[in-house]
Amino acid sequence: MALKCGTKSLSAAAQRPKAFTPCRPSRSTVRVAAAAQQQQTAEVSKRQLLQLGAALASTALLPAAAQAAKAPRGFNPVQDLNDNYQFLYPFGWQEVSVGGADVVYKDVVEPLESVSVTITPTDKTDVTEFGDIADVANTLATEVLTAPGQEVAVVATSQRELNGHNYFEFEYTAKTPRYTRHSLAVVVANDGKFYTLTTGANEKRWGKMKDKLTTTVRSFTLVKA
Repeated sequence: MALKCGTKSLSAAAQRPKAFTPCRPSRSTVRVAAAAQQQQTAEVSKRQLLQLGAALASTALLPAAAQAAKAPRGFNPVQDLNDNYQFLYPFGWQEVSVGGADVVYKDVVEPLESVSVTITPTDKTDVTEFGDIADVANTLATEVLTAPGQEVAVVATSQRELNGHNYFEFEYTAKTPRYTRHSLAVVVANDGKFYTLTTGANEKRWGKMKDKLTTTVRSFTLVKA
């Protein structure tokens, strides 16, 4: 588990085998073979994403080390040097213990306002190896990050690169009969680990919380121990 500064708190596409062919295949044959290979690659990537999601429930809470860091006004910094990540969260949120998460902070008054980080094993070295950002976002939002039965919609996606690491960010909503939660998430892969940070708020408070939650997602980066 990560510590809040100062106090205790907080998987390359397969290379095609070279084969000798006595005659040149027709263009239609090439197109069919290429389409089949692309579909197979997409299915494998999606399956791996779902396997990561299944692993969330069994991820143990890990110890962390903290280091003093400056943060913008209204935010608290978190730096976990054991798991090599850092981010900012809104001032006033409290740490809570949630099984399967490395760390969780939430507003004790507004229960839908929270941020969590999960870490699962992966054989990928960069998040782009899972596939296109739109497909990755849709798979995670609809099949991993939300409960069955919710009406989920991906609103936007974006990609950033920092120090050789690619980050996939996406925005999505999850509607239930009682409320709609508006969320932001960022995922990155490195050194055998797949990191997922998610944060969000009730749709009714999205206008007020959007900037703060965006700051939290954009602040999530990998660090060296």
